[in-house]
Amino acid sequence: MQSEFLTGGLKAGLEPSLRPGLRRITAPNPSPMTFTGTQTYLLGEGEVAVIDPGPASPAHLEAILGALHPDERITQILVTHSHVDHSPLARPLSEATGAPVLGAGASDWGRSPIMQALSGGIGGGEGVDDTFMPDLQVAEGDVIDGPWGRIKVLETPGHMANHLSFAWGDALFSGDLVMGWSTSLVSPPDGDMTAFYTSLNRLGARGDAIYFPGHGDPVTAPQLRCAELLAHRRGREAQILDALTQTGPANATALARHIYTDVAAALLPVAARNVLAHLIDLSGRTEVTAESPIRTDTAFRIK
Repeated sequence: MQSEFLTGGLKAGLEPSLRPGLRRITAPNPSPMTFTGTQTYLLGEGEVAVIDPGPASPAHLEAILGALHPDERITQILVTHSHVDHSPLARPLSEATGAPVLGAGASDWGRSPIMQALSGGIGGGEGVDDTFMPDLQVAEGDVIDGPWGRIKVLETPGHMANHLSFAWGDALFSGDLVMGWSTSLVSPPDGDMTAFYTSLNRLGARGDAIYFPGHGDPVTAPQLRCAELLAHRRGREAQILDALTQTGPANATALARHIYTDVAAALLPVAARNVLAHLIDLSGRTEVTAESPIRTDTAFRIK
């Protein structure tokens, strides 16, 4: 445990407080894509806002409800984005508490015109919660006031088009856009590398003191982490361009095999999705050209 965590008596499933007025419960869904599990945040005392209720897990639902003190009730349920490790428990939690679910929109909400045009033939859809629909749609600049203070809504697409971040004082709930333990999957058409760059640059220019991400521990140097993630993506972009220069036209799968030499074979399909996202972004910037209409197996060449 990091030293910033407070100590004290805990209910089952509830971790020590991250800071006054903020508690965290880790969902029981560890995996190579979710690290130790999805982080569910309980914000406030008395009236409580839940951020990212997590996967469809009865045990996690019980843990969230069990973390409440006798005089507490959940009044808001906020969802950063609708992947199956973040949003499916929103509806059961709402039914159990009467609290509305707040989010940007359904899982296909907010896609760019390019992604809308490509959505029929480029695969994707990994881990998407197709049933998600918020009771209340929130958008850029909206505020959610309560005993917890003020939560400000930021639209931060990239990892997913309907991805939101929530600013709270000097802290930011960054969902899966910025995490300390790993980079994010960007899988078109749900993910969009062009939007990912924009969102990272935007967050990196803010003055937040700490990020509370969807997986892993708090990010205590958020501007540095945004810069690291941008540098990592620019490095991958350079590797793709270098590979295309060396090998000639290639598709995302072939490029992933060439570039991700240190990745387990089982994760190469995920790597190929990231490469495809880069290729679509590079195509939009006219640095590469698709040799046929863009699909999962389309070959690209240097412009």
